[in-house]
Amino acid sequence: MIEKIKNNKLLMQILKFGVVGGIATVIDYVIFFILHEILGINTIISNTCSFTVSVIYNYIASVKWVFDVDESKNKKTQFILFIVFSVIGLGLNTIIVYVCTDIIKLYSMIGKVIATAVVMVFNFITRKKFLE
Repeated sequence: MIEKIKNNKLLMQILKFGVVGGIATVIDYVIFFILHEILGINTIISNTCSFTVSVIYNYIASVKWVFDVDESKNKKTQFILFIVFSVIGLGLNTIIVYVCTDIIKLYSMIGKVIATAVVMVFNFITRKKFLE
């Protein structure tokens, strides 16, 4: 019974993470598209800006709605860890986008989708481990 509750709780958490991540992805993609495709700003700069805005949203939503944040942990430390892992995620995201678009010569939005899939898994694992 307890195992079933834990499994249901984890499933709900994954679903909430998916919703928050979906919204963050829309924020990321819209900003990236506007900066890169419409305004013609460099891929790396556009990606960094769009990713940063989506991370800020994602932190707020993750702490408020997705994860059972350990209130006994130092909030400043949690935020710093969130930012550190987000920067690592940004690095992974940027490297993947760069390789896909500038080396493999894929359409930039395809590279963005591939990067998002990889970084999404990384983000869930690190946020669950360090926020709870």
